[in-house]
Amino acid sequence: MTASYHLGLLFLRLTFSGMMLTHGIPKLLNLIQGDIQFGDPIGLGPTVSLILAVIGEAICPLLIILGLKTRIAAIPTIITMAVAAFIVHGSDPLGTKEMALLYLFGFTAIALLGSGRFSLDRR
Repeated sequence: MTASYHLGLLFLRLTFSGMMLTHGIPKLLNLIQGDIQFGDPIGLGPTVSLILAVIGEAICPLLIILGLKTRIAAIPTIITMAVAAFIVHGSDPLGTKEMALLYLFGFTAIALLGSGRFSLDRR
């Protein structure tokens, strides 16, 4: 593979994960502060739902940025975005669920393509 291919994978990992952190870090801070006011879209309770969202939107994107266990780390984020798109925003118009779908597609591409040369997975 060419260097531009691997740079493209790095760009994909950094941009999607960096943008996802803008959603995940506030949730992580709420969890740390004990503010568990969160939805319960799949019936596990608000606390478990918030913990799962933090894993999918903060912890796993950090691993993906580093390129550490990238394909496995993308799975919780994919599941989180699928829940957001098809359950939380399931009956909403496309424009409302569009961001969740874009993240879903981006992290699916990351899971399929892997981390590339510029990652801890390749060290």
